[in-house]
Amino acid sequence: MRLATQLGIMVKSYVFHGYIARQPRPISVVEGLDYKWYCAARKLAFLTIIKRLFRTMMIDRLFRRLTRMVLLLTLLTPSFSMAADSWTDGFSLSREKGDRNALIFSPYTLHFSPSSEHQHVWLVGIERERENGLVAGAAFFTNSFGQPSLYYYPWGAVYRGLGGNPQLYAKLTAGLLYGYTGKYENKVPFNHSGFSPGIVPALGWDLGDGFEVQANMLGFAGLMVQLSLPLK
Repeated sequence: MRLATQLGIMVKSYVFHGYIARQPRPISVVEGLDYKWYCAARKLAFLTIIKRLFRTMMIDRLFRRLTRMVLLLTLLTPSFSMAADSWTDGFSLSREKGDRNALIFSPYTLHFSPSSEHQHVWLVGIERERENGLVAGAAFFTNSFGQPSLYYYPWGAVYRGLGGNPQLYAKLTAGLLYGYTGKYENKVPFNHSGFSPGIVPALGWDLGDGFEVQANMLGFAGLMVQLSLPLK
């Protein structure tokens, strides 16, 4: 909406410029001041649009690079290969030796393109990590428009020791997303009556004793800060 308003100001300024150019000289002081104001507004709108386009391109480039890195790392790990062979494991509630269960929650989400419609986003859920790196879980959250939503991900994998650092890890989860309904259905791709596929790449840091903090990449929309607390 802001971008459209700025474009409108630019169009009006160009029209007014043409009007002034067609007037006989000299022009009045009022016309001169209006002309200068429109020129300033046109320059400001143009610079703002260029700045936003540059920012969008940078965010898009960063997101694509991070997503490629997470996807590549998870695809190359043995745990992900095992997940391809036992893709039904995420639907099982059985406990196995070496399982790590955690309570996950998110207190903050950064929107790349803030809107007056955006509301505070919070998330709470449970996640299980097998000893072989397979990840599954479910989370309840309010989306960016205040709608109660659910993300169930039976498929996932985590790669620990990223870059030789034992605390740094990459994670990729996939599953079913529900919650974007009504006029917000088009906010997520492939949405049908509120149901859509969900894929969340993430980078995280192991704080020790099962406590973790990670950044979830929410497509081109934003970045979610997630904390994990161990469950015994």
